[in-house]
Amino acid sequence: MKNLKIATAQFENKGGDKAYNLSVIEKLASKAAAQGADVIAFHECSITGYTYAMPLSEQQMLDEAEYVPNGPSVQRLIEIARKYDIIILAGLFEIDTDGKIYKPQVCVDKNGLVAKHRKLHPFINDHINPGSEYTIFELRGWKCSILTCYDNNVIENVRAVKLLGADIVFMPHVTMCTPSTRPGAGFVDPKLWENREADPTSLRQEFDGLKARAWLMKWLPARAYDNAIYAVFSNPIGMDADQLKAGCSMIIDPFGDIIAECRSFDDEIVIATVTPEKLTQAGGYRYIKARKPELYGEIIAKSHKSEQKVVWLKEKK
Repeated sequence: MKNLKIATAQFENKGGDKAYNLSVIEKLASKAAAQGADVIAFHECSITGYTYAMPLSEQQMLDEAEYVPNGPSVQRLIEIARKYDIIILAGLFEIDTDGKIYKPQVCVDKNGLVAKHRKLHPFINDHINPGSEYTIFELRGWKCSILTCYDNNVIENVRAVKLLGADIVFMPHVTMCTPSTRPGAGFVDPKLWENREADPTSLRQEFDGLKARAWLMKWLPARAYDNAIYAVFSNPIGMDADQLKAGCSMIIDPFGDIIAECRSFDDEIVIATVTPEKLTQAGGYRYIKARKPELYGEIIAKSHKSEQKVVWLKEKK
């Protein structure tokens, strides 16, 4: 494997405005390509927006969803990839030939669709169906996977794609700044975003605290460290419908170290070079080789009813 230059992006999307969101995706893809990036990764539902879909009816969701890859948004994404000769990962709502709705993250290059991952644990809208399989694909000699937002919080998913061969896991999110039972969690006041130029300090304190980045640091580096992977985290910045999001898009190496991170309040990219030698130098490489699945294989695989409860979807702000 040769070194690969990966960009991760953050931007303030507009819910339901695919044309606008694709225009920003093109602007940032162009910028990344000009700086030598081979790949650029965008956040979950970056083409459509995310939180705006929470109250949509089934018919409204069907109206928003597109076929993949033949729908107009993915075809436009392929055009952008071809124009700038860069691989792009972005997300939207999908309808299949049976009329079922999914939430995929797609990877495209100048030749067309490379991969599609349907989110395994969707919850923003009850009419979205869960995906049913892992996604493994190759980018310029590197084995890659995609796990979308909550998929990464179920730790077995990250270990599973590593065992299937992935050394880079793209992790598109729309996360942070939402209530939970965790101390310190909660929404961030949109007024701080409106006043960010006059008072950036107050906003930065919220974004760096337990409502956002400090929570992310409790688990995200561990996913990379434990599994000896490069984790490419992408997240929106600014208002996503009526919720404020903290950005913090970053790339983490197999040592669990952040090697690139978006730190502004702007639409932004950062680029890191991923190198193969870290994959075997990292502790996770040794830990995986030391596994004894005969001790816990049946325990991990024990049948249970999967539940998905996300309290903040029902809470009033």
